[in-house]
Amino acid sequence: MSYRFTKASLLTGTIMAGAMMAAPLAAQTTATNNTDDLTDQEPALQAAPDEAEGLIVVTGSRIARRNVETAAPIAVVNDEEFKLSGTVNVENVINTLPQVVPGTTSFSNNPGNGAATLNLRGLGSNRTLVLVNGRRYLSYDTNQIVDLNTIPSFLLDSVDVVTGGASAVYGSDALAGVVNFRLRKVDGVELGGQYNLTERGDGARYEVHGAIGTSLADGRGNATVFAEYYNRKPIFQGDRGFSSVALNGDNNAGTLVAGGSSLPPETRLTYQGNAPSAARLAAGFGANNLGIFGTPGQLRPYVTPQDLYNYAPVNYLQLPQERYLIGGYADFDVGGGNTFYTEVTFVNNRVAAELAATPILVNVGLPLDRIGQFLTASQLAAFRALDAAETGTQAGDGVVNVQVRRRLEEVGGRNNLDERNAFRVLGGVTGPITDYLNYDVYYQFARTRNFQTQQGNASTSRFIDGLTGNLGTSIPINIFGANQLTDAQVNAFAVQAQNGETSTLQVTSAVISGTFGDFAIGANSAPVGFALGTEYRKVSADFTPDQFLASGDVQGFNAGQPTSGSYDVKEVFAELNIPIEFGSARLELTGAGRYSDYSLEAVGDVFTYAGGVEFQPIPDVILRGQYQRAIRAPNIAELFQGAAVNFPGAIDPCADRANAGNATIRQLCVNSGVPAGNLFQGVPSLVQPDSQIQTNFGGNPNLSEETSTSYTFGVVLQPSFVPGLTITADYFDIEIEDAITTISLQTAFDICFDQVQNLASPQCSGFVGIRDANGAFTRTNPPLQGGANIASLGVSGIDLEINYGLDIPFSVFTDTGEQRLDLSFLGTWNESSFFRPDASNPTNEFECAGFFGGNCGEPTPEFKWTSRASFIDGPITTSLRWRHLDGVEQEGNPAESIDSYDLLDLAFSFAASERFVLNFGVNNLFDTLPTTPILDAGLNVTNDVNSLLLGFEQEQANTYPSTFDVLGRDFFISASYRF
Repeated sequence: MSYRFTKASLLTGTIMAGAMMAAPLAAQTTATNNTDDLTDQEPALQAAPDEAEGLIVVTGSRIARRNVETAAPIAVVNDEEFKLSGTVNVENVINTLPQVVPGTTSFSNNPGNGAATLNLRGLGSNRTLVLVNGRRYLSYDTNQIVDLNTIPSFLLDSVDVVTGGASAVYGSDALAGVVNFRLRKVDGVELGGQYNLTERGDGARYEVHGAIGTSLADGRGNATVFAEYYNRKPIFQGDRGFSSVALNGDNNAGTLVAGGSSLPPETRLTYQGNAPSAARLAAGFGANNLGIFGTPGQLRPYVTPQDLYNYAPVNYLQLPQERYLIGGYADFDVGGGNTFYTEVTFVNNRVAAELAATPILVNVGLPLDRIGQFLTASQLAAFRALDAAETGTQAGDGVVNVQVRRRLEEVGGRNNLDERNAFRVLGGVTGPITDYLNYDVYYQFARTRNFQTQQGNASTSRFIDGLTGNLGTSIPINIFGANQLTDAQVNAFAVQAQNGETSTLQVTSAVISGTFGDFAIGANSAPVGFALGTEYRKVSADFTPDQFLASGDVQGFNAGQPTSGSYDVKEVFAELNIPIEFGSARLELTGAGRYSDYSLEAVGDVFTYAGGVEFQPIPDVILRGQYQRAIRAPNIAELFQGAAVNFPGAIDPCADRANAGNATIRQLCVNSGVPAGNLFQGVPSLVQPDSQIQTNFGGNPNLSEETSTSYTFGVVLQPSFVPGLTITADYFDIEIEDAITTISLQTAFDICFDQVQNLASPQCSGFVGIRDANGAFTRTNPPLQGGANIASLGVSGIDLEINYGLDIPFSVFTDTGEQRLDLSFLGTWNESSFFRPDASNPTNEFECAGFFGGNCGEPTPEFKWTSRASFIDGPITTSLRWRHLDGVEQEGNPAESIDSYDLLDLAFSFAASERFVLNFGVNNLFDTLPTTPILDAGLNVTNDVNSLLLGFEQEQANTYPSTFDVLGRDFFISASYRF
């Protein structure tokens, strides 16, 4: 007999083995009715009449109901998971969930913006709707994305993760799904704190918090106020062996070598004159026209990789952060169950990113009379001889024409400090209309202001003037060797940039929900429920860059033009819930629809809808399925962003050695302006001096909405013969059409040179007529990119969750109290994760399930799970967590792969009394670091999946620090006291 092992059978076998080994995660399939939960009456505060009747509202619906099951799969992470994980920032727990591909995190330095984002299913942070207490939360920038750093983790009661488009219930942005952070009420006074430190003695994180909660007027109301302070210390890439050296790919051998940047602190010159070879060599240039001032004032031939600059050690591996968070929420029954409620939050969040000193690149004619004072006598004489050997107008003009590449170490590192001040104010009222109807009306206003301070920039014009004196305003500057610039010379061209960014959100919502009296389908069925409502939202954002960034007269941080815009939307929506019971069986039908009228002309009127069914033939089994049509309107950045500069990693096809034998690409390159003698020389070369190529991109006010179709179906098993066991399995399939994307540079290269192969086509327009004399795209003639509704992407797979709890008849630490073993497992099999950057060409599709890098960015393993086993012995809890990532291959290069990755975390909790609880433990118990670098920082990893499309992070520090643990063994201790 032969056996065929499919992915599904392997998944089932692996999961059942994991369950039998008792290694699982604290999560639930459905929400529970907790009367201490602020959001039992979501989206408003709980109302007294509904509490009395036991009605709740679960995430993904606005209908109050008596049962907690829904047709939509919901994974719930409880507050205990945050305590046992030894984390303060929400991102650190959420990113371990198998449904999540990490967005920006505390390890996102370059790129990074000081925020922590949530990227559900890897479809992009802007396609994941984040709610707090069932309502939209404050965004932090022109992309209208929520920063998880603004959510108080110590007040979390649970986090609900709902898969699939939920626009019919919540409106735009919920293409991948909804994540709802539920905050709890506080009764009394709570004080607490936490301290984390790595085994290496660095990266300290500490937090202190306090909250006061009290009942009002004999239980008619409740008020909670809270405050938190958090501080995180930096770790540099030089503090870990795997990240201390920037690795580059060796194009000849296909291996990794120590490398870095072609802009060194000694200054590299590329000769651009027309003197004969002998004069160039005599002046210190190599046969490739490259020279470096290895000795101050004296030029010698530039040699790779020895002369590359190692920028890695001075980059942050963990970003420093300081956060102040204060707020409160309250409700009060003014009579008849009519309850006024309010929520207020203020956050001051400071996060810095640190990059190596500014790399500056300019093409200039160096006047020998001006720079001669900085050169040795022999070097000055050699340059004068070189000038004399030139021909035509260059002959004897006293100028040497060169390209200057220098790392401005004397200016200091590039430090970008984001200081975000955000507040959110919400007020509303909820209560009964009749015995069968309730209403809920609220208004909220949220605003985030970001003040960005950049140190280490250089004014391009002032720097050139310091070399040439053409403007007559700067003193001569000495760049001819390392550490030669004086403070006065640095002050002549160094600039500090200060930028401002504001994002606001206004929401007005009114909902009526309840039942049609006692009308029900069947004698024993619950009444038919419904919700009907209207909502108005207005979003606006602006970015005001410093004059140097706006003018483009800057090197260091990317230049960009101002961004400003707003739009609003008026909506009406409805939901219907039809429960039917017959005998011991139960059938529940749900439907939802939403009509939206956008002020954006290209979006206009849109309609979203959803339908679901849940069937429980016997108490032990629930079958469920749902179909949804959802939309996402373009955000402010996509619509109105001013022209901005970016430096994506990519390989120019005309520099790629792999194309040397391709006659078609050779001719295309020549026709696009590349000299035949410069073709296919690899990177670095005259055609492509660096692995990163400057590009310009901006917004498009004519963008329309994205649309998605999603369906899920699954089963919930709660076998009566195994008390305490719950197993859920759900298949999900989400596909997004008309996705907004600025085609990534590498993808644009591929489409033009590999697929279309016609320079007259629109797909090649950004590459024609702009190359320099060497055939290169430079910072003065970059390719152009623009956004459009042209892409499609999607995901599919299976979520499997197992929870099992049982009382045990023995004790290890105490003979009093409860002895219990809780096991949980949450895992995902990614069947597919694809995207088509140009949906009109279905053959140009990238599959990213099981891949990383290339056109896929952050790793997307086929299997990912988090599991936990907790032994509760009276006041002592011992808990072991197992985090697993399957191995992945590099997209487009199967020879490169990352092995499967497993981490074990151990935690203890000790309830010394009913008031005092102590938690301590160690994460990454076996100190599993990415000791084998994943890939190089530039040449082989293009990192070009297009972050504007999917929101993936680039490879940094020779790894993916948001996916793989870079801290190593990490200890934590926390304590809380209630009185």
